[in-house]
Amino acid sequence: MPNITLPDGKTRQFPHPMTVADVAASIGPGLAKAALAAKVNGHLVDLSTLITEDGQITLITDRDPEGVEIIRHSTAHLLAQAVKSLFPEVQVTIGPVIENGFYYDFAYPKGFTPEDLERIQAKMEELAKQALPLQRSVLSRDQAITFFRQQGENYKAEIIESIPSNEPLSLYQQGEFTDLCRGPHVPNTQCLKAFKLMKVAGAYWRGDPNNQMLQRIYGTAWASKADLETYLHRLAEAEKRDHRKIGKQLSLFHVQEEAPGMIFWHEKGWRLYLQVQDYIRNLLREHGYQEVHTPQVVDRSLWERSGHWEKFSKDMFTTHSENRDYAIKPMNCPCHIQIYNQGLKSYRELPLRLAEFGSCHRNEPSGTLHGLMRIRNFVQDDAHIFCTEQQIQEEVSGFIDLLFKVYTDFGFKDILIKLSTRPAQRIGSDEIWDKAEQALELALNHKQLTWQLQPGEGAFYGPKIEFSLKDCLGRIWQCGTIQVDFSMPARLGAEYVSADGTKQVPVMLHRAILGSLERFIGILIEEHAGAFPAWLAPVQVAVLTITDHQHDYAHQVDRQLRDVGIRAIKDLRNEKIGLKIREHTLQRIPYLLVLGGREVDKQQVAVRTRRGEDLGAMTIADFITQLQTEIDHRQ
Repeated sequence: MPNITLPDGKTRQFPHPMTVADVAASIGPGLAKAALAAKVNGHLVDLSTLITEDGQITLITDRDPEGVEIIRHSTAHLLAQAVKSLFPEVQVTIGPVIENGFYYDFAYPKGFTPEDLERIQAKMEELAKQALPLQRSVLSRDQAITFFRQQGENYKAEIIESIPSNEPLSLYQQGEFTDLCRGPHVPNTQCLKAFKLMKVAGAYWRGDPNNQMLQRIYGTAWASKADLETYLHRLAEAEKRDHRKIGKQLSLFHVQEEAPGMIFWHEKGWRLYLQVQDYIRNLLREHGYQEVHTPQVVDRSLWERSGHWEKFSKDMFTTHSENRDYAIKPMNCPCHIQIYNQGLKSYRELPLRLAEFGSCHRNEPSGTLHGLMRIRNFVQDDAHIFCTEQQIQEEVSGFIDLLFKVYTDFGFKDILIKLSTRPAQRIGSDEIWDKAEQALELALNHKQLTWQLQPGEGAFYGPKIEFSLKDCLGRIWQCGTIQVDFSMPARLGAEYVSADGTKQVPVMLHRAILGSLERFIGILIEEHAGAFPAWLAPVQVAVLTITDHQHDYAHQVDRQLRDVGIRAIKDLRNEKIGLKIREHTLQRIPYLLVLGGREVDKQQVAVRTRRGEDLGAMTIADFITQLQTEIDHRQ
């Protein structure tokens, strides 16, 4: 007679073992219809699971994050079933859930065409309407291997052979299709109402380029068609905002095969880059940072002593000269310790804040490179704070305040915070990690900030707080970080003389606000769709003449703008003014100053915005005052 405790604390007693579906039906027909799975004593299970003992149960619907994940996992199985139905010669491999959807890898040497995707999508919709039940069974490892070998599914058999022999395996059958899976799954295919196949890509078996190339089909699945449409709209908007397309349209930057993962900045893009860099530089100077610059190529021995060589040597670009091995620096921290070590420091000199726009190189796989977002050469707004243990709280608190100011100035208000704790592979004692983790947690709680815990996601030398931005499309970008490091300074010989005259090892805080400047600029391009606020815009004003008679006045206006630091261009071409306005509007220039005969006579400018607003005529002095106010307020 199992006693079932529901989430509201109420209990129900049943005279005999019941399935989860029976429990749901006993609560009400609405819940029984909506339930997809359940948590029994904290474990996700199918609705068909038999409850034989007392326990706590929480029913999962498509309103729950777990429910949406189950829908996506089940849709991956539906995809595999449809593919096998249409292409019996295909072998299925793995099909996990990913962010916003799923994928499934198939062994199919011919490859799938766009027309094939349409057929597969239609077959999935047909199978979903059949309400095929997903039935779970358990086999031994050897039985499962035999089953899939007989089915001609050699990849599945290979997966099972890598599983410990004493582990029972669960299979799910829907119609004539059976797949290996831990589950849980939706009760039947009719629960899968909103999905769409997105694209086909290549993927090596087990991610090894020495293995066979597979066909990976990506899809997305949601709880409702409305959610699916919202997601597809967001994707379409994101495509319009793609920083690579806008970068080309506005002539900001480009990449090319001769320098993979490296950026060629054009004049306007470099103006934007310098504007972002100068903003950070001035702010750091105001907050007591010393800007430094360190070498690009450093002897391997330093990276070995810091611990980076053991962890990241495969990601480093290396070179050799005169019987010495060197690495092009992938990060700045060991070099900053070398500056700190020049001359013995007193506790009175702490905290010491060293900042660098450090150019770093990392040998990212070519397949992962993506515009400005994932590159091999990038510049970090990097800084390291050397302080005493007693100064950690104040320094972390001050950094958080600075970070929030920067993000607000750039127009980001929705900030997500995560605390990442000790990973399995790390340096330093548990006692040191306890102190470091407690210091960061205390700082977050002191600021009364909402944060999430990420166990095991810290750096190898210390825990960290990660700060992520949510953009106008709801996408999350991890940018800022601060890490507490008790270990690396000691490994590299950093010391200070304490108040009692003894030598102590300083604590090192690794911190960045933007992270990679290139990546942050990519985020800005997509956030603003290239229409940057006036203070950031590479070109803030375009001066346009209607006829040749306004050329002298255009030179005068342009000079007045440049004299006060406004980034302006002038268009003196013998073209119709409508064409000029359209072209510079497409270039997302915030303000267009139109000069005709009337403007010359009255010594005024006719002001238009890139949004098509006509602000009327005003003196150049009034326009400059208005624009400078906008710039000063970071608008």
